[in-house]
Amino acid sequence: MHRLRRVCSIMPNRRDFGSVNLFIKKAGKGVTLAFFLILTALPVCQAQQTSAFPEIQRFTPSDTVFRQLASDIEANRMRLARIRNNLATSSSQNIAEHLTIYQYTTRPGEDIFFLAARTNIPYSTLASLNRISNPTSLETGSVLLIPSCPGIFIPLDIETDLEKIIGAARQNSQDFIRLTVRKSGSPVVYHFFPGAEFSPTERAFFLNSGFRFPLRNYRVSSSFGMRNDPFFGHLTMHNGIDLAAPEGTEVFAAADGIVTASGFDPVYGNYIIITHSNRWTSLYGHLQVILVALRTEVKSGNLIGRVGSTGQSTGPHLHFELRQDGRAFDPAGRLRP
Repeated sequence: MHRLRRVCSIMPNRRDFGSVNLFIKKAGKGVTLAFFLILTALPVCQAQQTSAFPEIQRFTPSDTVFRQLASDIEANRMRLARIRNNLATSSSQNIAEHLTIYQYTTRPGEDIFFLAARTNIPYSTLASLNRISNPTSLETGSVLLIPSCPGIFIPLDIETDLEKIIGAARQNSQDFIRLTVRKSGSPVVYHFFPGAEFSPTERAFFLNSGFRFPLRNYRVSSSFGMRNDPFFGHLTMHNGIDLAAPEGTEVFAAADGIVTASGFDPVYGNYIIITHSNRWTSLYGHLQVILVALRTEVKSGNLIGRVGSTGQSTGPHLHFELRQDGRAFDPAGRLRP
């Protein structure tokens, strides 16, 4: 079959680009001027028929696009092996002109580990390109981008804790490909490190699918479970944990999600509820101020409010709850630093 046309604008591993001549000089003779002009005419990925990328329907040999992906991955793995063995001059030069991005819509029962095994691409590559911060973030029906080369993708507009970690670890490396990818209408600029994988620390952080603490500095003033109500004195169930902190302390989203409720409640005061994947919700109560609007999509670690003492409160603190299908769970065992 004819080779599928590449649909991403790719730059060599330099932060500044001045002209076509500079690109050709830095990228090497493997990238033709005609190919470069096609890419610069398309500042982000160009639509190709009904989808922006070559689309895989099923991971079977009968799917011609899947066969092409498998062939591309095998060829790029061989290129990476030659680079590691010093048989090629530059990883960016050799990989940039052979990088293709495909797409696939996930089906029921398929998680990131299944998809990594079927595509022969590490889950670290799929997670970093698709900005998946933990294994539970990938939902059925999601459009997954699949590159034809293993590696780590780091967006320039870092948002999540995982992106902060993998970005900081590679901030001094120059061996990357700069590329722009459009997904869901929004262009994202990445630095792509061919052949890179998660470090043990990054892997452990990704695999820990728990929620992050919503405060950076705090003291647990009341735990989850039965307690004496501070206002009425009788034994009652405390469905969350109270994190004492100075008024105005920043409050962060505990995980990726969508703000599905916010406002004022006589008990919780100013509050926010965020809906996450797998039917989880998190609640943030007694806020001094709410800093996100209803229906806003947030990432783990995004600033959403500030600690206050509104509603039924004995002093500045954050009341934090985690619920799945409406049932409250002790957040202490599900929070990571």
